[in-house]
Amino acid sequence: EQQMLAMGRALMSHPKLIVMDEPSMGLSPLYVNEIFDIIQKINADGVTVLLVEQNAKKALSIASRAYVLETGKIALSGDAKDLMNDDSVKKAYLSE
Repeated sequence: EQQMLAMGRALMSHPKLIVMDEPSMGLSPLYVNEIFDIIQKINADGVTVLLVEQNAKKALSIASRAYVLETGKIALSGDAKDLMNDDSVKKAYLSE
């Protein structure tokens, strides 16, 4: 509920860009799905979303572009769907 309230407050000013840092942290799976649904709707409404998220599978499933950071440096970048199918990403971040 606090995450949704924070997003609502941020959207009141009709931003062109919103930055989200770990919006799913500490949430139950039900709320994680709800948060990601809301993020998709925000983006569909024309707001650019910069998302920092450890839940790589969820983040890549809604992103158009992604960056994989390792020790503070960009290790991989590209189309989110391509990264989701990348063997090294699957092994390291997607538990596959």
